[in-house]
Amino acid sequence: MRTPVRTLVGQAHPTRTIGPLTLTDVVRFAGAGGDFNPLHHDGQVAHAAGFPAIVSMGQLQAGMLAGWLSDSFGVEHVREFEIRFVAPVFVGDVLTFGGVVISIRQQGEMRLAQLDLEATRNGKPVVAGKAAVVVDG
Repeated sequence: MRTPVRTLVGQAHPTRTIGPLTLTDVVRFAGAGGDFNPLHHDGQVAHAAGFPAIVSMGQLQAGMLAGWLSDSFGVEHVREFEIRFVAPVFVGDVLTFGGVVISIRQQGEMRLAQLDLEATRNGKPVVAGKAAVVVDG
């Protein structure tokens, strides 16, 4: 078991950048999740619906953000994770994932850090989230 991370209120943990997102990334995720909406693999359908490119399913970005969280703090220390989709993500986008500690509280024997999470494209949010993780200190 990994030792809990030491952190402070206001600390931003190192970000992760992924992309550019490819059609293969989106199609592979669609196959794994069973989401075969043509917006996720057919450029003509996406353009007809008013999008500039094929749309990635939100759960792909949510999974990438969850991966950043569990890699940063240890999956065994994650106690809460919630997300909200803010904007669509498209094939070709480069995404940055990260989070900031907004508070730390004692809960029984554990110290829990509350984090604001974000996935951004060109500095603008596409996914917002919150998490609670066990930390050291």
